[in-house]
Amino acid sequence: MIASEKQRNTPNLKQIQAPIQAEMTVFEDKFRSFVKSKVRLLDAIMSYIVKRKGKQMRPMFVFLTAGAHGQITESTHRGAALIELLHTASLVHDDVVDEANYRRGFFSINALWKNKIAVLVGDYLLSRGLLLSVAHGDYMLLKIVSEAVREMSEGELLQIAKARKLDITEEVYFEIIRQKTASLIASCCAVGASSAGADEEQVKAAGLMGEKIGIAFQIKDDLFDYGNDEIGKPRGIDIKEKKLTLPLIYALNHASAGDKRRIRYILKNQTHKPAKVAEVIEFVRQSGGIAYTEQKMQQYRQEAETMLEALPDSAFKQSLADLIDFTIARRK
Repeated sequence: MIASEKQRNTPNLKQIQAPIQAEMTVFEDKFRSFVKSKVRLLDAIMSYIVKRKGKQMRPMFVFLTAGAHGQITESTHRGAALIELLHTASLVHDDVVDEANYRRGFFSINALWKNKIAVLVGDYLLSRGLLLSVAHGDYMLLKIVSEAVREMSEGELLQIAKARKLDITEEVYFEIIRQKTASLIASCCAVGASSAGADEEQVKAAGLMGEKIGIAFQIKDDLFDYGNDEIGKPRGIDIKEKKLTLPLIYALNHASAGDKRRIRYILKNQTHKPAKVAEVIEFVRQSGGIAYTEQKMQQYRQEAETMLEALPDSAFKQSLADLIDFTIARRK
């Protein structure tokens, strides 16, 4: 049985990693070897990327899901590397598209080496992932991750298209975050299960569990925009970028005609003014947008945990439950 929320406090990432600590250490070395290049400039950039890795939650989902379904194998390591390579490539390309100068508190690749090199670095990472899978015949893993990359691209383009008109409905919002964020976490869980020898139905169920985790994860990110100074993300960033996320969508859907016009005018013309951004945040709070969004986040979290209950009890399963909790409890 998974310990209930009342019975436990959410462990930190080091505690969650305990059942896969050895695998994660080996994975770090393997990943470094996968991205090495004979081109000096490229190798220097790869070293910069590896040294500034994030929480590595995606490889953790791969290894823990594999352990919960059977044995962690060399295929599991390659699957985790494939996801990390393609995910890193997408981040490098995103920073170019967004003209972002920072990533995880450090200078982005495009800020240090300019856009042309950043695009080529992203292409290199993509090619390394593809070649890694082809060289070992990991075609099922490649199929799972390639579908996630397609979904991520479609989700990003859907968001761009809708943002121009500020007409994102709740239904469209969930489709965007399902594609943009949840599809990759879904692929982590599906790859982990597949690499451990799970059958087609088990792989599909693992992917669906990961999708629900990913949706809860993105909703948490969107809530940060309405938080306080204690969180890692400054308030109002999404509002300044005219991104309609669930708290604001809900508030607009339940606002009077006059309030809708006022808020839409601010979003279109005044998001460069801190006082106006604060006005939108207060409007969302007063409209119940935060409470509603938190409720939806917990709903997806509970659905994921219900699916996890179907797996046999193990340390991997418990750590997966803890990792789900961590996605909701994290402060940045």
